[in-house]
Order: sequence, then structure tokens, then C-alpha cells
Amino acid sequence: MSFVHEQYLEVSQKVAQCAESCGNDRVELLAVSKTFPAENIAELYACGVRRFAESKAMELAAKAAGLPGDIEWHFIGHLQSNKVKSVLEHATVIHTVDSWKLLERIDRIAGELGKKPQVFLEVNVSGEASKFGLNCTEAAQVIEQSGNLTNILLNGLMTMAPDGAPPEELRRIFSTLRDLAQKYNLPELSMGMSGDYPAAIACGATYVRIGTAIFGKRSYAK
Repeated sequence: MSFVHEQYLEVSQKVAQCAESCGNDRVELLAVSKTFPAENIAELYACGVRRFAESKAMELAAKAAGLPGDIEWHFIGHLQSNKVKSVLEHATVIHTVDSWKLLERIDRIAGELGKKPQVFLEVNVSGEASKFGLNCTEAAQVIEQSGNLTNILLNGLMTMAPDGAPPEELRRIFSTLRDLAQKYNLPELSMGMSGDYPAAIACGATYVRIGTAIFGKRSYAK
């Protein structure tokens, strides 16, 4: 058994234990494979894993071209408008829609491609200047405007908590996102990463985005 497979099984077990302890039976583990080679993805694919996340359009396209076609690709990086078509050609889920203009563009291009992606609005609940995302008021406005868009499925919200945030801050951030989603009957919540996923699961996460705990520490030297 490879290191990556062992780590995935360990994380899967921990996610399941967290979910059981708080009664969250909807959470899914999303393996964040960004910056790691396709060989690592292939290792997990051979063990039955089908859901992976990438953050750059070119890297997603390159990996998708060389890996099996039944992988469910999620896009979790900042999405530039000129990369929408490339991302939609491979990803079925986009977690990082941070403006009405981008949402409209995704809807239009998805229609041209004959696709209907699932999309999440990215909400900057923490208010950090270093993070992308709508504030809660802006997110509510975009949700209310989205009813006439026919080529997307807007059914979730996504957020990131600050690195090293204390437990009470994590609970505030994740529960704020949950409450906003519930207000608008959005069933999916993409929140929680390697360092804070237990708190996210306790607040109702349906996707936890785990990379480092599965693949190891990243190197951005390339």
C-alpha cells in the first residue's frame, strides 16, 4: 500500500468518525490533488477514489487528459473569466464563484458547451483581505438574482477559515455559512481543510477539501 493510499484511508476514517460523532451523515471527502503529480491521483483512483480537486485551469486540463474519464473533477481555485471555458470542459463542480458577473459567464458558457455544472458561491466570512469571496450580504444578493440562470445548478456555498483560527472562531465562521445556506435552501457546504475539518463537519459541511493530510506537504517551487 502506498503512502498516499495509507494517508487517504486514515483521513477517511477520521472524517467518518467526526461525522458520526456529530450526526452529520452527508459529508464527503474531496481529495485536493493540486500541485501533486497525476501518478498520485492514479494511485487513489486504483483504490476506488473518484473525486479530486484542482485549483489551476491548465493543471486541471493536463491531468484530466491523461487520467480516466470517470473522475469527478472539482475546481477550487480562483477562477478568472478567461479560464471559464477550459475549466468547464473538465470540472463538473466549481467551488469558487465570487461575483455575479462570473456566475453569468459560467451560465452562458455552460449553455454553449451543453453542460450544467454544480456551482458554489465563495463567501469570505472571515473578512480577510487576503481571501477572495463575497461578503454575506453580497452572496445573498447573488443568490436572489440567480433564479433566471438555466445552465448551472447553484446549490452550495464555500468558505475558508484563517490559518490557525481558534475553535470559537472556526465555529463562528462555519456556522455563519451554514445559516446563510439554510436561509436560501442551499443544501451543500464546502468548508473545512486539513487543519480544521472536524469543526467544519460539526457545523454541517457536506464537502471537506483535504490535500496536505492525504498527499503530504506541498512544494510550490515549480
